[in-house]
Amino acid sequence: MPAGKIIHGDDHAVLKVKTSSLLSEVRTLIEKTTALLSSAMPPDLILNRHCAECEFQTRCHQKSVEKDDLSLLALMTEKERRKSHSKGKRRHGYSRDHRPDCVQVVIALVVTPEGFPLAYEVLAGNTADSSTLKGFLERIERQYGKARRVWCMDRGVPTEEVLAQMRGSDPPVHYLVGTPKGRLTRLEEALLEKPWHIARPEVQVKLLAQDGELYVFAESRDRVAKERSMRRRLLKWLWQRLKKLSTMKLTRDALLMKLGAAQTKAPAAWRLIEVELTAHEVPARSTSFTYRLDRDKLRQVRRREGRYPLRTNFTESDPAKLWQFSLQLVQVEATFRTLQGDLAIRPIFHQEQSRIEAHIFIAFLAYCVHVTLGRQLKALAPGLTPRAVLEKFAAVQMIDVYVPTTDGRELSLTRYTQPEPELKLLLDKLRLTLPAQAPPKITTAELARATPM
Repeated sequence: MPAGKIIHGDDHAVLKVKTSSLLSEVRTLIEKTTALLSSAMPPDLILNRHCAECEFQTRCHQKSVEKDDLSLLALMTEKERRKSHSKGKRRHGYSRDHRPDCVQVVIALVVTPEGFPLAYEVLAGNTADSSTLKGFLERIERQYGKARRVWCMDRGVPTEEVLAQMRGSDPPVHYLVGTPKGRLTRLEEALLEKPWHIARPEVQVKLLAQDGELYVFAESRDRVAKERSMRRRLLKWLWQRLKKLSTMKLTRDALLMKLGAAQTKAPAAWRLIEVELTAHEVPARSTSFTYRLDRDKLRQVRRREGRYPLRTNFTESDPAKLWQFSLQLVQVEATFRTLQGDLAIRPIFHQEQSRIEAHIFIAFLAYCVHVTLGRQLKALAPGLTPRAVLEKFAAVQMIDVYVPTTDGRELSLTRYTQPEPELKLLLDKLRLTLPAQAPPKITTAELARATPM
């Protein structure tokens, strides 16, 4: 019987293996290799059977082509694939709650300019924001038809490719999207020549047409005051911390750890300060450092505080209307704050996908009621928020009163407590009327037993 030896280890240990069972497989592989080498065409890239249901199919295919390594497609065992497939949409991904250890799902939500929810979808927890827009555009157009819509999005949602498709579609799909502040470096000189337009009290904008788009540079005085106050507070704390560290006698490693902790606590203020360590021949000895304020960076930060750029392909040139559209981004952020705060959509303790989606569906319905209540308050009782109204209505409670009768039966009375005068006034403002008290009920079990035959 054919056998072979494997010599391994530093002591040259010998391991005997039987090769007879492998001969047929080796011959098959040699024949396939010979056929591939003799062919003038490159071999087709064959994916594993599970690739059709794997969300990483495109990425694996691209990596295998770039690195010319087919082994990249077989890294997951069958057990790992089954375990990953059983999780449904629960995945580890980028966590805005700073909990990368927890699995999550991603909720994509579309709202109208008035804040009413239009559509939502539950996506896998490792879904990137930039990969959700294209599918939603197709879904909304298919469901509601093509119309003159303006999509207001955060800067992380669209990619340049999707924006180009929106501009090139017929008719064009209008958008208003946030732009990273880093792009201001390229637009700053051109914006300096443009005049300010008053969009609303305390808010002014500059408009700059460039590359088929309209850049909207907005400045809010309230936002300037808020960001400037935050920056001054952090910078003051960091400056005092560096002053205290400069008086300590620390080794190089200990000093670097304390400087790193200060940088982590105030990263924005850290970028405005230049820190330089003093070199020593013996690293174990105490190390000193010098620090100074970078005034050029401080001037640049001051110029950009409370000011943020937006970009749009919308032809509207009225600053007030463009500013009104930009406020929809705030509305979207408020939507998710409501879902996470008032409606307590998380944490989700369900494991099965159907129960997870049912949990989110109930939260979505609750949000619809929440928005409807907010619109009614805006028209009938301005100044009140849905949260305040729900807290006031929480004082009304439902109670069940059970009264035994002389013949052994039980009288059941379901009653709600009478509202306080303040709540009655709120009900009148909202044009709401409490329903009539429910009629009493009497048990029939004892009655049937006591009825003579």
